[in-house]
Amino acid sequence: MAPAAKTVCVMDASGRLGAALVASLLHRGYTVHASLQNREDLQSVNLKGNLNKLKVFHSDPLDYHSIMIALKGCSALFYSFQPPPDHSTYDELMAEVEVRAAHNVLEACAQTETIEKVVFTSSVTAVIWKDGIKTMSSDVDERHWSDVNLCKKYKLWHALSKTLAEKTAWALAMDRGVNMVSINGGLLMGHDLTINNPYLKGAAEMYEDGLFVTVDLKFMVDAHICVFEDVSSYGRYLCFNNIINSQKEALRLAHMLLPPSESPSPPSLESSIVYQQGISNKKLNKLMVDYESGEAC
Repeated sequence: MAPAAKTVCVMDASGRLGAALVASLLHRGYTVHASLQNREDLQSVNLKGNLNKLKVFHSDPLDYHSIMIALKGCSALFYSFQPPPDHSTYDELMAEVEVRAAHNVLEACAQTETIEKVVFTSSVTAVIWKDGIKTMSSDVDERHWSDVNLCKKYKLWHALSKTLAEKTAWALAMDRGVNMVSINGGLLMGHDLTINNPYLKGAAEMYEDGLFVTVDLKFMVDAHICVFEDVSSYGRYLCFNNIINSQKEALRLAHMLLPPSESPSPPSLESSIVYQQGISNKKLNKLMVDYESGEAC
């Protein structure tokens, strides 16, 4: 665990991931700047630790000045994009919004002398959407990027936004000397998951290609803190702890997403196909080996 004197910023702290990161970081002894687009949005999570170490800021990722205020005195930023209230749907225009936000956030970090590291939350969808996946001789991993033109062609707006925003962040981080790592998470599981989640566009293709991966909230939070605290972390990390590549797994997810009247019937004995996993998270798993016991992750 890092020294308790460290101050870190979580932006946006209003989503499930952000709120859980705030709670976990407080529990680990950090002082936390929780940055939200709306102050009222901080979820009523079980905030363990010293609440005197929690400071709440109103920050709009499209407002550079408000980001600078939240970052003041912080040694690190955990950043995950939260769609603005007036543009909550992933469509062809969301990429521009998410790219602008990523640019503002990384520029603010470059201008904040105390920032030592940025943990940038991206998505597996910024990795897997490209032609020729099935004919690749090795698994998809952090070296791969989704094809922007393919995303546009098939209207994969979530993948397009995540790809362009992450590329923008990396370009600026490298240009300005910002120490950044990214967590490319799978589909985040939880009770609020619905069939309308933008990650699910193209789910059938992900399933058949062995690329449909999911991640639990705790594992996602642990991964973020691990890559922050481990000084050897670098680059991108694919983050997932389950793969949906069998009819049993697919049915379980369908029952979560759909009302009982629309849920599919159990598969027949002949329908027990298991698709070969085509994606690897070895890089993250290797980093997290030492964090899997006790208080650490």
